[in-house]
Amino acid sequence: MSDHECPDAGRLMLISPERVFYAGLLGRPRRRSIGGFSVYVALQGQLRLTIEGQALQAGAMAFVPPYLTHNVESDCRSVIALVIEPESVLTGPMVALGARIGGVGSAALADRVRLAYQTLVATGRREGFTTSEFDNLFFGETLPARRIDRRIACAIARLNDVSGAAVTAEDCAAAANLSQSRFLHLFKDETGVSFRALRAWKRARHLLHFVNADINLAHLAQDIGYPDSTHFSHSIRRFYGLQPRAIFSGSRDLAIWRSDPHSASIAEFRQGRP
Repeated sequence: MSDHECPDAGRLMLISPERVFYAGLLGRPRRRSIGGFSVYVALQGQLRLTIEGQALQAGAMAFVPPYLTHNVESDCRSVIALVIEPESVLTGPMVALGARIGGVGSAALADRVRLAYQTLVATGRREGFTTSEFDNLFFGETLPARRIDRRIACAIARLNDVSGAAVTAEDCAAAANLSQSRFLHLFKDETGVSFRALRAWKRARHLLHFVNADINLAHLAQDIGYPDSTHFSHSIRRFYGLQPRAIFSGSRDLAIWRSDPHSASIAEFRQGRP
């Protein structure tokens, strides 16, 4: 199948602290290791997925657990990708969803995701959606939410803040009235991942809010919490398999719809930046 035969209803991303839906260019990524549960859907034809250490998978859909290094290719230049943040859902139902995607129900679920995408573009719905609405639209059910200790939930909320404010384990531990070692232990128990690993992923995830903006990348790196451009480029390439400049180049006509219409405004985010 040639690229021009693939449907392209419009490049679109929905983003909230717990979910991402993306329909747009796949690019030519090298190995990537997304920090959430990843669901890939071919717009037409098939995907080819390789998870490091596993056999090649091919089909209309693919499922990858968090932080697993993988590579995905598509018959089309564009692809649909959904990301579910692991601290927001129970692991068991996500394992079941992965089995469903890899089993006999994959074709129907792929059609549902494609139809949801086409409907969003056709109706022109803009911003403002809940996690439950997102799940029901794409999966036909609300994915069971994970209950997180309120002290850890507060720390996660700080990590989800797109403002780029520095977030340290020491500060979060103090806010939770815990020793740092106890906080770090509880954090991993509650989320399934270390504080440092989740902070690195959330920082890279913040980039998604700004990929269609005309913005200086060196300034953006500092604004979302990177110490310098080298760390920024390395982190983005590790998580997404692409250099930041390549991501921005392929996202110029990407529409971004947010769960909170007032979040991540470029004007507000960069207020005071010379």
